[in-house]
Amino acid sequence: MSRDLFDVAGLHVLVTGATQGIGRMIAEGFAGRGAAVTVTSRTESDCTALAEALGEGAEAVAVDLSADDGADALAARIAERPLDVLVNNAGVTWGAPLEEYPDHAWDRVIGLNLKAPFKLTVACLPALRRAVRRRGRASVINIGSVDGLLVPRWESYAYSSSKAAMHHLTRHLAKRLAPEQITVNAVAPGVFPSRMTGRAFTDGESAEIVGATPLGRLGEADDIAGAALYLASPAAGWVTGVVLPVDGGWGTLR
Repeated sequence: MSRDLFDVAGLHVLVTGATQGIGRMIAEGFAGRGAAVTVTSRTESDCTALAEALGEGAEAVAVDLSADDGADALAARIAERPLDVLVNNAGVTWGAPLEEYPDHAWDRVIGLNLKAPFKLTVACLPALRRAVRRRGRASVINIGSVDGLLVPRWESYAYSSSKAAMHHLTRHLAKRLAPEQITVNAVAPGVFPSRMTGRAFTDGESAEIVGATPLGRLGEADDIAGAALYLASPAAGWVTGVVLPVDGGWGTLR
């Protein structure tokens, strides 16, 4: 067994939606283990601050992936950089009662959560293929959700649908790109503390979720970072098309 089985040092990683929540946890996880991380979000000041906090090797690129040309613009701005790992994390949710759920919510959520990751993955293929030629493989890691695996309790119709679609898109891309030695996997997180969940849940609901989670707590940074690090590392070199729940048993054991 290789001593470097879980080593990601020296890998070049792009994390979208990196300045808060799960995206930041993943970016910090890679940077803390020696990867060169490029972070992106809509706000340039937030990206720059995070890159400075991550330290040497980190770079910031501010792009709005919800824009029609966002994915192509991001790929163009990093075109000259190596890219071993693409983490498609940027996303948005929307809650509203069933009979009031607006059309524009579907457009916004599906556009950012599903269409943008697809477009960015395609736009980054030249860089990922260069990584394969350089080191034998490259990785795409999509961030789905446990709400894409089960029927959620909240009226987040577009969000849960987009994440279920993301899981299937992951499998579809994995099959297409496997001959090129580009693995494509997804992580399906449960509830992690973030700005998004802070807006969505009351303190009582958070306590209820913890009580219903077999492992008895919300997710922590190492939980989600560890899953992403595994999927990018040599340990997952023969793993593709997988949707990995990281939920403390919230969805998987109900």
